[in-house]
Amino acid sequence: MPLNQEKILAICFDMDGTLSDSDDVMVARFSRLLTPFDFLFPGRQTARIARRLVMAIEAPANFLMGVPDIFGLDEPLAWLIDLIYRKVGHKPKKNFLLVPGVKEMLAELSRRYPLAVVSARDARTTHAFLEQFGLLPYFRCIATAQTCKHTKPFPDPILWAAREMEVSPESCLMVGDTTVDMRAGRAAGAQKLGVLCGFGEKHELQKAGADMILTTTSELVQVLL
Repeated sequence: MPLNQEKILAICFDMDGTLSDSDDVMVARFSRLLTPFDFLFPGRQTARIARRLVMAIEAPANFLMGVPDIFGLDEPLAWLIDLIYRKVGHKPKKNFLLVPGVKEMLAELSRRYPLAVVSARDARTTHAFLEQFGLLPYFRCIATAQTCKHTKPFPDPILWAAREMEVSPESCLMVGDTTVDMRAGRAAGAQKLGVLCGFGEKHELQKAGADMILTTTSELVQVLL
């Protein structure tokens, strides 16, 4: 089903791979780990091998993201993580990367649509990323892993964001880079837009029900405006 632009009244954005260039961050980390063994790879293409590894673990990682919710463990885990952070004084490191063109895109779209973040990340990390790049003013609300009883791929955070933005879930566009985002959007009754600048691949996003797929998130400006 193609994207129905006239129906869109609000937009929900995933964070990792959609706003944050976490894909390249992980590839860089894997590349550093593989550097001592680059003589094992043809042409010493450690970056290429690292990217393949990141893509290979993406599907299992997406599945594992929903496991705590399935067994009702998300709230205890969130409580435990928060307790550890408070005890040891942990602060998220500011080593994020921004997907190119995202800030300019958000500035344009926020003039016309209410925007929300719908992330499976914890609140501390999500806010650290948004604060680092000055993105907080563009969003009406921010849903993290602790906001609702269940996180993605359940529809709860999208339904919550729709209420906060005072629109129906059917009027929302869920933008993300993984099948988890597409499944959550479908369960909420929202339209789904997949982007290829993160972990997901075109064929799997299509299979998960994406109504449209873009090469990168910033292209959404041309689509909607």
